[in-house]
Amino acid sequence: MKQLSNKQFFLNSFPRVRMRRNRLSNFSRRLISENSLSINDLIYPIFITHGSNVKEEVSSMPGIYRFSLDLLHKEIEYISSLNIPAIVLFPKIENELKTPNGVEAFNKNNLICKAIKISKKVNPYLGVITDVALDPYTDHGHDGVIYNNEIDNDLTLEILSKQALVQAEAGCDIIAPSDMMDGRVGAIRKTLDDHGHKNVQIMSYAAKYASSFYGPFRDAVGSASNLSKISKKSYQMDPANSAEALREIRLDINEGADMIIIKPGMPYLDIIRQAKEEFNFPIIAYQVSGEYSMIKGAIENRWLDEEKTIFETLMCFKRAGCNAIITYFAPFVARTLINRNV
Repeated sequence: MKQLSNKQFFLNSFPRVRMRRNRLSNFSRRLISENSLSINDLIYPIFITHGSNVKEEVSSMPGIYRFSLDLLHKEIEYISSLNIPAIVLFPKIENELKTPNGVEAFNKNNLICKAIKISKKVNPYLGVITDVALDPYTDHGHDGVIYNNEIDNDLTLEILSKQALVQAEAGCDIIAPSDMMDGRVGAIRKTLDDHGHKNVQIMSYAAKYASSFYGPFRDAVGSASNLSKISKKSYQMDPANSAEALREIRLDINEGADMIIIKPGMPYLDIIRQAKEEFNFPIIAYQVSGEYSMIKGAIENRWLDEEKTIFETLMCFKRAGCNAIITYFAPFVARTLINRNV
């Protein structure tokens, strides 16, 4: 039997399927792209603070600012001009208003309630999402009330429900409980429904991990300096666990959540994918402050390309199964997409 030469063998076994054919031209790459990123995918976090004429940069988050209420309307106008669908508001509360049980959280005239009204006056169609948790309002920096040296779950639910109610009354569109107390979605849903707010949505932080990536955010809302020695690991999730996240998500869905948040984002893409496959439910990723600051720092040091890096990270969320992304890069992305279409 005649043996084939090396060259003949190579030619006969040459690949019939060439994956690169579809990648060779720009039009072909566009046609076969499996996921896309648009302005519709963006939610922008805004930090607000007391005082007047205040626009102060968060030291650990370059390019991100806290705004006093008198300047908030300009930021709302800017975000509206970019056609970003929604914002999420976070407050930095003055120390003298912080208490062990965070009662300022359900003051009808607190910073958040005033900010909601300002946003709705400037643009009634911009979605307003509000955080429900006690960490900005407590003098110990925790998301719940401390009793007998631990976070009291059920006592916290009462305050969270009151907090959610005053935010709904102020005109917010979506309540986003980030506290990770057991049963809080059901408690908030009942309170809202009982008071005529059946159409206010709940976007729950269903899988919020006890992460090291939250540091800059705690600087932004002023909860880092007074955080007590009690660990947040008693209510936030262990980064080692994934099956537990699915249980948490299932509970929140069953209690009436309309959408769920997974936080942080990039380190937990596997959780996003598992949740999408398991529940096929609206999922929001939060690209948290630590992720932002790492990427921003690398960009400012010219170690990474700004546009390519930011877009790649956000596309990863879409590929994993997210419907939207809470990201501090939202204005940059929106501007870039608008300029591409000009």
